[in-house]
Amino acid sequence: MSEKWKLSDPYVYQALMGLHNQSLAVQTTHGSVRGVLREVMPDHIVIMMGGTPFYVRTAQIIWFHPTM
Repeated sequence: MSEKWKLSDPYVYQALMGLHNQSLAVQTTHGSVRGVLREVMPDHIVIMMGGTPFYVRTAQIIWFHPTM
């Protein structure tokens, strides 16, 4: 059986891939997260903040931008 991921927003996915291992601020429908983008998957991202991984569903992202 072959499974295929369905990207809800391929442009957001592509933009996030270009920010891998960079500091990032992400605004979600439930608040914001700031940290280093460690993983980008079709349905979620992983941001390390203070040594703790935060798993953010891509569908919940309102905006994001690189931070210094």
